[in-house]
Amino acid sequence: MPTVTDLKASAIEQTGLTDFGDDSFEEGLAILVASLETEARLNARGEAFLYPRIVGYLAQRLQVEDWYRRHPEIDEVPIVAPVVGMGLPRTGSTALSMLLAQDPEVRYLRRWESSQPCPPPSTVLGADPRIPPDKGEMVGTRHHVPADTHGPMECHELMALDFKSHLFQSFAQVPTYSAWLVEKADLTTTLKYQRRVMKLLQWGEPDRPWRLKCPSHVLWLQAVGQAFPDARFVMTHRDPTDVILSVADLYADIIGTFTDQIDRPYIGRLNVEHWSLGMDRALGFRSEDNGDRFYDIDFRAMQADPIGEVTALYSWLGQPVTDEFAERMDSWWTHAAAEREPSSHADPAMFDLDLDQVRPRFARYAEHAARWTTHENRNAHGN
Repeated sequence: MPTVTDLKASAIEQTGLTDFGDDSFEEGLAILVASLETEARLNARGEAFLYPRIVGYLAQRLQVEDWYRRHPEIDEVPIVAPVVGMGLPRTGSTALSMLLAQDPEVRYLRRWESSQPCPPPSTVLGADPRIPPDKGEMVGTRHHVPADTHGPMECHELMALDFKSHLFQSFAQVPTYSAWLVEKADLTTTLKYQRRVMKLLQWGEPDRPWRLKCPSHVLWLQAVGQAFPDARFVMTHRDPTDVILSVADLYADIIGTFTDQIDRPYIGRLNVEHWSLGMDRALGFRSEDNGDRFYDIDFRAMQADPIGEVTALYSWLGQPVTDEFAERMDSWWTHAAAEREPSSHADPAMFDLDLDQVRPRFARYAEHAARWTTHENRNAHGN
């Protein structure tokens, strides 16, 4: 198994660079590598996938710092009032982010640039070699919305550059790393580094407002708020018991590719613990005079009238939905509905989950979500 020193040396050899910038990434990297070695029980495919990926993040970090060294003016790029999508996974947030990406006047994190932000896209002449000729990489066995190479990606990979990201626990069973991530890790540096990389991605392009999406942000809203003090949030909602089983099954689908000793009860516990904690933290953040920064969308409403929901969101933002934007949303939704795969229905017993025992963990959140998503409350403060 490669050590932290080995992985960093490989990144240095790949790039010819040596400056990783701030050392905030070191603790997470060390804990992750130790967890992978002692807990993940990776098979050959897992080792061949995960360790080069870690080297890739380190290499990108080296390149980010090199671009800033040569072009300090990148730091002057404005990131103004991003709209940040969040909530429990499997609540329609991916479809929402795809619809928002149809707005030609916004900037979002494109799938092909999320794991390789360097070089800045504006500096590439001709076809960008990062753009795959097909639908790109898929880990696991299922697509739940059509995979669009140019479509939006979650923030996980930018967060991975600081080695504090839910991404790693979706690839491997790393309980020590996962516990540290939600109990002790300081995500302030992570979100600030994400902002740093977003500036680099936008450098040389027209100024456009950002649309971001990451379910995990519910766990670290204080850090998100510090990095983006003028951010506004759109939060999607669904019955938590539907969500937990679905996301545990998705984790198992991916993790099972990289280990021959999958522990489904652990995956079930992990998701209940992390997402119930995330909802508690979101409730706390929203109660601290941040409620009016949130717009809420119920999963069922999104399924019934997606374009109407986005139009209402834009009205709340004080922005118009242009004819072009509406037509592109309608086209995407029609295409997605034709390609979307049927939902899978896992057995809760496989994950040692009793949904009747899970429900009380989310009772406070469910009560608030029901109120937040009523039409009369959506334009009011969402505390």
